[in-house]
Amino acid sequence: MNSLFVFGIVLAIPLTGVAQPFTALDVNGKLDYQIRQSVGPLALLGDVAYAGILQGLDKPKEWGEGGSGYGKRLGSTVACSGIHSTLAFGLSSALHEDPRYFRSGDGGFWHRTGHAFRGTILTRTDRGTETLSVWRLGSAYGAAYLSNQWYPSRLNTVGLGFSQGSLRFGFDLVRNMASEFGPDLKRKLRRQRP
Repeated sequence: MNSLFVFGIVLAIPLTGVAQPFTALDVNGKLDYQIRQSVGPLALLGDVAYAGILQGLDKPKEWGEGGSGYGKRLGSTVACSGIHSTLAFGLSSALHEDPRYFRSGDGGFWHRTGHAFRGTILTRTDRGTETLSVWRLGSAYGAAYLSNQWYPSRLNTVGLGFSQGSLRFGFDLVRNMASEFGPDLKRKLRRQRP
């Protein structure tokens, strides 16, 4: 099958069996949500880990090794997360898009995986309808391009911005998958405890 055709089918699947009731977030709710996404424990752990990966790869090499190099990488990663959350808040508020992921919670693995993928590409509006997730696309690629401004000039390229934005978009899919399947896994692990 043509992959574009399959992509179209995934997007055409209606959101049914949504596990959470929909109540629109007001501007303060969106701000609170983005703050938790940016400086919550999991977000900070992710920043520390990503800076560690960059340190191990010595990227960018101009920042050096050791504590000083790691500090620059961590500062850059945390700043990029802050830019991302600021853009996400501004775009979701201005465009009346809801930044949350809503679990399907029912169906098989592939149905729920498709739901997570769909929830990355599309988002709910404040009225509960669906639209292209402009807040997610704009914040992922915008943060990547803006944060590259302090990178060495050889790295501050359109290509790097595109790859970093795509990586963040991919992390959003992984986060949605974790939100979709995580509660089920947690329940199973609790049942297996003696």
